[in-house]
Amino acid sequence: MPIRVAGMIASVLVLVLTACRGTAGRGDHSPATATVTTQSDAWYAAQARADSVRHPYTAADIQFMSRMIGHHSQAIVISRWAPTHGASAAILTLAARIINGQQDEIATMQRWLRDRLQPVPHGMDSGMMMMDGVEHTMPMPGMLSDADLKRLDAARGPGFDRLFLSLMIRHHRGAVAMVKDLFGSYGAAQDETVFRLASDVNVDQSTEIDRMEKMLAALPLQIRR
Repeated sequence: MPIRVAGMIASVLVLVLTACRGTAGRGDHSPATATVTTQSDAWYAAQARADSVRHPYTAADIQFMSRMIGHHSQAIVISRWAPTHGASAAILTLAARIINGQQDEIATMQRWLRDRLQPVPHGMDSGMMMMDGVEHTMPMPGMLSDADLKRLDAARGPGFDRLFLSLMIRHHRGAVAMVKDLFGSYGAAQDETVFRLASDVNVDQSTEIDRMEKMLAALPLQIRR
């Protein structure tokens, strides 16, 4: 092949390869790819806006979360008496379960209130509520009175078991009633955290009521009198 012809062929090949590379580089900017990129960006932007919007919450939600902290706190206080008051193994197990579960729920409720710049109760004082700028005492269903607490604190052994079960059943029923009131309040429990926590309280404490009633029925007759 003459040298001149070979050179021309080589030049043509270089031009073809250069054109192919240029076409490949421009492929990222084709109309179809640009459309996909735009749609993807729009989707992520919409997700970000959705995530930034808080779920609606009401005064009933705030009241429930605030008061339930106090309700749970009392259950924890009396459950902690079990090891020092001669409770049976079954009561010790029940008390430990109540403490662990309700401590976690208190932390969730306190965090929820704190995130919304609401007052955060830290104990059994949660029965106090602000209404029209005035502090009011709002009794919570199922809460033990001072007389109840003194009787339980004075009990020991089998007598403590019986009284603990009787009072805790009443206490749990009060929590279930508070959930019912929340769900019956217009617009309440739409917030995901409030709904989930209230639902858990309802299921867990209803289950424990059934368990405690069976435990109470199983006590010897002389202990249940």
